[in-house]
Amino acid sequence: MDSYRAIVVGCGGLGSAALYRLARELGPGVLGLEQFELGHGRGASQDHSRIIRLAQHQPRYAALARAAYRAWAEVEAESLQTLVVRTGGLVIEDRDARQGLATGTRNIEGYTEVFHRFGVDHEVLDADEVMARWPQFRLDGGERAVHQSESGIVDAARANAVHIALARAHGAHVRERAAVRAVRPDGAGVVVETDDRTYRADRVVVAADAWTNRVLRECGLRLPLTVLQEQVTYYATPHLAEFAPSRFPVFMWHGEHNFYGFPVHGEVATKLGQHMGGHETSADERTFEPDPVRRKRYELFVQRYLPRFGGPELYTKTCLYTVPPDQDFVLDTVPDHPQVTVAVGAGHAYKFAALIGEVLADLAMGRRPAHPIDDFSLTRPALTDPAFPRSFHV
Repeated sequence: MDSYRAIVVGCGGLGSAALYRLARELGPGVLGLEQFELGHGRGASQDHSRIIRLAQHQPRYAALARAAYRAWAEVEAESLQTLVVRTGGLVIEDRDARQGLATGTRNIEGYTEVFHRFGVDHEVLDADEVMARWPQFRLDGGERAVHQSESGIVDAARANAVHIALARAHGAHVRERAAVRAVRPDGAGVVVETDDRTYRADRVVVAADAWTNRVLRECGLRLPLTVLQEQVTYYATPHLAEFAPSRFPVFMWHGEHNFYGFPVHGEVATKLGQHMGGHETSADERTFEPDPVRRKRYELFVQRYLPRFGGPELYTKTCLYTVPPDQDFVLDTVPDHPQVTVAVGAGHAYKFAALIGEVLADLAMGRRPAHPIDDFSLTRPALTDPAFPRSFHV
């Protein structure tokens, strides 16, 4: 039985970051296990781009946002690779469309309140001011927006590869196509079983996303997780200069549906997605076929509000969100088994991935993280009370 000081199960966005941070501390005593090939497209953290932003509407995430930028800067400094591109970012609210939606939905006042609380520079703009600065938009006139200059893009696929490369540089071992069948606490350590090999570790980090409950089934823990199949579309816009990162910001649109979009990055194309628009599925039952209803919804949004953003569809691809009932992260050690640490990103963690790697390394090593994570506990009511209502915010 091979022994390691730490094993990380899952080498996507959160797992690769944890592997890197643990390898910096423990060197060759760290193993990463990935059930598919590295960089596969079956999970949550593939693709070229994720939004990074200080624009958070909930204090528990705003409290982590600046530290996330710092963590990404550390990874860039060690690797000399560019992972974060600042474009500025807009949050645009179609106030008419938001009327009558459930209470607790996002609004510009919610963002500005958090900005003031955390001392984040920002501008509040009306529709005319948005179109004057970014004439790519065609707004109706009743929209309001908030702009924050430090928002931008994290290249997710590249960042995962950089985390893996840095972990290996510090001595970590990585096994691809090594599906974990059991994580079993054993005394003060943990036994980890794959199809062809059994390992023993002092501590294990489980970052298995949609496969979390399968991996944890011998730890006496089952989480109430909902898996959603989401999708994004890339458009081969012919107007490349207008949508270059230096001329067009990342944006989020809060209206009848919530969209998010990117300038040209990764592909020679713009990108549009819908937040929390997908149907329920599972890791086994998901398909890779795009939903034509959402594809058409994206097309109509682009035609109405960003007509030159569109163009021939380059491709539409799917991914998975794995979401607790309160839509918050899970970052904690298993009750009664502190040698097992669990991370679930809830469909919106990538912007924090470099920082979450630090947090997971601290938890695995028995240290209290320097950052506030109490809201992400495994013992919170959303995860322990069967009657807790599913309250996804959109």
